[in-house]
Amino acid sequence: MPQSLETFPNQFPDREYEIEITCPEFTAVCPKTGQPDFATVIITYVPSATCVELKSLKLYLFDFRNRGIFYEHSINTILDDLVAACQPRRMTVVGQFTPRGGISSKITARFEAGTPG
Repeated sequence: MPQSLETFPNQFPDREYEIEITCPEFTAVCPKTGQPDFATVIITYVPSATCVELKSLKLYLFDFRNRGIFYEHSINTILDDLVAACQPRRMTVVGQFTPRGGISSKITARFEAGTPG
């Protein structure tokens, strides 16, 4: 069962401001090869009523370490779970994956309140 994401009340809910969180040690497992995947994950969002609590986010991201999941699926899952937890005005999740076999990938998933999926 994935680690739950916690939130706390935004002290400035009427102000548009941006939060950027960087996790340079994201790891998951390739479901095809079983090899580890490494990435830097950058989460940027404009909060609404709540903000994501960092310790719970760290534990949530660490849960991917033993999970067989493709790059694209992991980044979109992180976006979906964070949006469900803190309901931001806008959010972008970027995964910059380290090269494997001479190829690197950058996955970007975006959410904006009021626009379809």
